[in-house]
Order: sequence, then C-alpha cells, then structure tokens
Amino acid sequence: MTDALLVLSFGGPERPEDVRPFLENVTRGRGIPPERLDAVVEHYLHFGGISPINALNRDIITRLEADLAAAGLDLPVYFGNRNWHPMVEATVERMREDGVRDALVFATSAWGGYSGCRQYHEDIARAREAVGATAPHLRKLRQYYDHPLLVSAFAESVRAAAAALPNETRGGARLVFTAHSVPEAADVNAGPAAEGGRLYSRQVAEAARLVAAEAGYDDYDLVWQSRSGPPQVPWLEPDVVDHIDALAARSVPAVIVCPVGFVSDHLEVVWDLDTEAEQAARRHGIGFARAATPGTDPRFTRMILELIAERREGAPARRLGTEPLLGVGLDGSACADRCCLAVGRPVSATPAR
Repeated sequence: MTDALLVLSFGGPERPEDVRPFLENVTRGRGIPPERLDAVVEHYLHFGGISPINALNRDIITRLEADLAAAGLDLPVYFGNRNWHPMVEATVERMREDGVRDALVFATSAWGGYSGCRQYHEDIARAREAVGATAPHLRKLRQYYDHPLLVSAFAESVRAAAAALPNETRGGARLVFTAHSVPEAADVNAGPAAEGGRLYSRQVAEAARLVAAEAGYDDYDLVWQSRSGPPQVPWLEPDVVDHIDALAARSVPAVIVCPVGFVSDHLEVVWDLDTEAEQAARRHGIGFARAATPGTDPRFTRMILELIAERREGAPARRLGTEPLLGVGLDGSACADRCCLAVGRPVSATPAR
C-alpha cells in the first residue's frame, strides 16, 4: 500500500556560495572545462546566486499537501533533489526513518529521454542503494507531457501573455514554443529503435501542438534553448534567440514565447528567455511576452493527484497525445532494455523538462 509521495527534482543553489558546488555536482565526470562553468556561474550570480526552482517546488508541495488533505488522502509528501539539497539520498533515508515502506515518485519532468526520465529512475535506484536493504520501495509516476490539465494551464498562460501585448501588435504576434535543447545523438537515443527514437522531441512537438490548439492558434513555431558544449556537436535547433532574429527580419511585430518544456521557472527560463531572448526582441524593436510556466497553476497539483490515482486506484489515464509513454508504463514497469541511455552531455543549468 502506498504510504508517501516523493517529489523528485533537479535542484538548484539558494545562495551565491552554493553555485559552484552545485554546478560541480551537475557536471561531475563529464570533463567540462572550467571556463564553461565560470560562464554558467555568472548567469546564477546575475540573480543573486539563487535559482527559483527549490522555492517553486516547495510551493508546489504546500499546495499538493492541501489538495491531498482536501481529497481525504493521508499521503505525506517528501522533497528530494538530484544535484542540491535536499539531496534525494538524505530524503529517502528520512523516509525510511519515518517508517515509509512504499512511495510514489513525482518527477518534475514531463518528458521521455535520458535527462527527462531515465535519469530519474537512476536517481531513485542510487538513493535506495545508499539507504540499503530497508529503503522504501519507490515507483515513479508516468510521463505527463500531454495531460489535459497541463495542456490547459499552458494554453491559459499563452492567452494571458498575448493579452499583455499592445493592441497594435497582438494580432501579428508569433507564438513560439521553446524547450531545452539536447544533442541530436541524445534525441535519436531517446526511446528504443523499435519506437523510432527521438521520443523527447516528438513529445515536445506534440505538446506544442496541443497547447497551440487549445489556445486558439493554428500556426506557431517550435524552437530550442539552453544548448551548451562545443559547436561541432549538433544539438536540436533553431535556438530561440536566433529564431527571434529571423522573425525580426520578417518584420514580425511581436513574439509570444511559451516555455512548454519547463514546468517551473528554472534558471534557464529566467536567463535564456526573460533575459537573452527578451533583450533580442527589444534590440529589434519587436514586442515580447513570455507565457508563465504551469507549476504555480492549481491545475498542476490537481494533475499530480490524478497521476497518483492512476497508480493507487487504477483510475483511467487522461491523455491528449498519441506519442508513447516509455520509461515507465501505466502498470509501473521500468525502462525498456537500452531505452534512453546516456550519451555525452555538456554542462547545462537544468535538464530537458
């Protein structure tokens, strides 16, 4: 019987002195040159050395606890991270001490692929191994990129962003969806060959299509952000800033950017979009509006309750898309053999989400 829920996330620094150790955790064993880390450190220091992600996750947990209580579910919620405190190993140890024997895991990534799914399975396995034989059983909830409540929250944020533009530019504004870029080799490897690979980019494209349709847009663009690493390594393109340059050359009067690949405002949302992408738009004299991420929307925690009900009660899975949900099935099965294996990935402040 399930007796707890673990919210598992990427983690982020909450003070300047945390930034370098956090990034060293993220990049350990990858041979990242110090100058690349230095550049990312500066991005964090631009915001006082604080990533918004931990505070946003705590807010999600507070609202989730209230929703669970309102639904009559006695399910304590724990919080653990891959790369910064509270570290998942310490959290799982605390769960064991509290007598938790079987818990569900909600990962703050809606996607398939290595960073978006399989690595969270690895986090779970590593934490259980660190705690030992008495560690609670942990079962990851499914990918949820096409859940109706997530799509609805994103669509409303797109409409709100459009409404914030001046009347004279709103009608000609271009809707642009963004998600975290990954190396092309990693995307090809996202999913077993029998499923055609490229699970991550296929899911992102489907999510963009679903959100655009609900928001009332027939035409839109899907671009990528936050790439890093040597230029000779191909990543998913085009980059959002390059795309804004191209839109300006076409005399597009404004752009609405929706970070469909992110459930909360990670550092790369507030840097790559609210800073660099907005500056590019202003430089060209075109309007810019950024849609909110859905983690603060009440529908987000309602979605989590539905995902819990699927596993605890066998409730029907509500999905709008048709792309596969690999990595964990509705029956709780784990990754297929050689599904979404890791490839060499350079430093980035967050994984694909």
